[in-house]
Amino acid sequence: MTRREFERIVKEAVESLPPVLREKIVNVEVTVRESPDRRQTSEHGSGLYGLYEGVSLDRRTHDFAGALPDRITIFKRSIERDFPRREEMIKCIRETVIHEVGHFFGFDDDDLDRLGIG
Repeated sequence: MTRREFERIVKEAVESLPPVLREKIVNVEVTVRESPDRRQTSEHGSGLYGLYEGVSLDRRTHDFAGALPDRITIFKRSIERDFPRREEMIKCIRETVIHEVGHFFGFDDDDLDRLGIG
């Protein structure tokens, strides 16, 4: 899959979120990278499909304004490696976006597993 197409699917996944959630995703940059960098790999392992970095909505205080954007990164190579069929890849991209958005809202991995989006 081309990078452009991969990025389009990521964008569509974000846009497909219910409006009530999408409207709350403010000051968050959603990007695609080929692979995690060394720091991300050492902190989270090498098999990452996506990563949320920032201060989750539930931990923000009234003086949070002016902060740099939070970041959700989707890692193209990991997904392509583990999901070679196009349909599976698209499903994984969408699930990964939803999972990382869940972290933005303050859910941890256990919470996301209980909700069926782990």
